[in-house]
This record gives sequence, C-alpha cells and structure tokens, in this order.
Amino acid sequence: MYLNRFCYLLLILAALGSSFSLHPYSVWFASVSGLTLLVYGVDKRAAQKDKRRIPEATLLLFGVVGGWPGALCGQQLFRHKTQKQPFKTWFYLSILLNLVVLVVLYRWYALGYVL
Repeated sequence: MYLNRFCYLLLILAALGSSFSLHPYSVWFASVSGLTLLVYGVDKRAAQKDKRRIPEATLLLFGVVGGWPGALCGQQLFRHKTQKQPFKTWFYLSILLNLVVLVVLYRWYALGYVL
C-alpha cells in the first residue's frame, strides 16, 4: 500500500519539478519516463522476492501519463510484463493514445494555438 502511494508521490514531485522548468513538457516526459523505468525495476524485484507488488493499474498509469518509453525499456531490460495479457493489450493502447495526443499537441502548436 505504501509503495503504491510512494509511486504517486513521485509522479506529483515530477509534475512540480517540471512545472518550474523552461521546457516543462520535455522535463516531464524525461522524468516520468525515468521514474517508470525505476518502478518497473522495483516491481520486478518485488516479484522475484515474493513481496508486495505495484498494482498493474499504477504501472499502466505511469505509461499513460507519458512514461511509456521508460516502460518499454523496463519491460525489455527486466523482462517484466512482456507476456501477461490483458496488461500487454492495455499497455499498447496507452502508447497509441499517447502518440495520438502528442501528434494533436504538435499540430496545435504548429498552427499557433497556445495551451
């Protein structure tokens, strides 16, 4: 339970830290991607030691909010969550959603709309 709350605290701290940056979106994606890689490693270690795990919903949330590059690296590096269904399906849908949102934001930015 505390591990899951700690994960959400890390996301909040990453959001606060990136908001004070000159390039908040770049800092956000880099920091949340690194955190996601770390979270996958912690979850894999917990699985190996038969300890309390990070819920799949939390792992998916980290990917949805922009940490999917770190999640992809974590899956391959730690050989974690690479075969489990339906996690894999939801994970790839979250990547697709992220890419669609990034394309839309890029188009809006290119057309001069301000968010």
